[in-house]
Amino acid sequence: MSKLEGTILNDPVTSHMRTDACKIWNGQTVEEVLNYLRAHPPAGRIVYLYVVDAEDRLQGVLPTRRLLLSASTTPINTIMVKKVVTIPHTATVLDACEFFTLHKLLAFPVLDAERKFIGIVDVELYTGELEDLDQHETTEDVFQLIGVHLTEAELKTIGPAIRRRFPWLLCNVAGGLIAGLLTDIYSDVSTLAIVTPFIPLVLALGESVAIQSVSLAIQLLHGTRPTWKLLRASLLREAAIGLSLGLGCGIIVGIIAVGWKGAISVGLSLLGGITGGVFGAAVIGMALPIVMRLAKRDPSVASGPIALACADIVSLVIYFNLARALL
Repeated sequence: MSKLEGTILNDPVTSHMRTDACKIWNGQTVEEVLNYLRAHPPAGRIVYLYVVDAEDRLQGVLPTRRLLLSASTTPINTIMVKKVVTIPHTATVLDACEFFTLHKLLAFPVLDAERKFIGIVDVELYTGELEDLDQHETTEDVFQLIGVHLTEAELKTIGPAIRRRFPWLLCNVAGGLIAGLLTDIYSDVSTLAIVTPFIPLVLALGESVAIQSVSLAIQLLHGTRPTWKLLRASLLREAAIGLSLGLGCGIIVGIIAVGWKGAISVGLSLLGGITGGVFGAAVIGMALPIVMRLAKRDPSVASGPIALACADIVSLVIYFNLARALL
């Protein structure tokens, strides 16, 4: 049974952290650290070597490989990694769960308000399925399991779910207000009888493709480390797909519009507006999740609202400008 099952999700993470973490001092050399570890073997199976100063403030983390391969006289403050992902002492167990699914580390240091090292929280807090961790070729399944627990927890706890999702819905509010502003700015064309009926269609096509692209990007990121090379390759592929989809839909709608309104200019403005809007929506929808993951942010909740708002703005700007030029 998972240790997440129960009532600990909203507990302070400090109530469940370990205080027997392996701490070493930034003034030591490699030889001194090795001698210290032999005399004081680290507790637990998940071991990170955290470097602190004389006042217990976290300075960095020392990778085991660097420790073993460096000369014995090497100061550890020259080989440690100074950028460390940490959890604040004010976090809850549920907050810490998100750190594991996003950063995919087996443990995180917990710091107080003065950046003093007070303990660690590791994946053993979340799951009892780690008895055979040493036999796993990869720990990806462990993080997937934590992700499942996180999703289940958010379904059961209203407060954290609202706190996590509501701010991103404001993107939809902002997008809607900007769309209304654009409609007002382009009132000379947006109020025309040959333009107004097609505005919902232009927006719907862009939004649909944006959500499709976001979903594909999140699936692509599942179990894959994001890179700028991956972003570039994904954008080129999605751009080609978005252009094809936009042209196909634009041609169909344009032909129908010419027959309906009896003006080729109406069909051309729709062809260009839909093609450009769908193309832009596809690129935005694919780019956002990957960029957010590269920035160490969770793309699953935020990408959709942002992509929809951007798709609406791009579609309306292209459509209204073409309508103003052609009609």
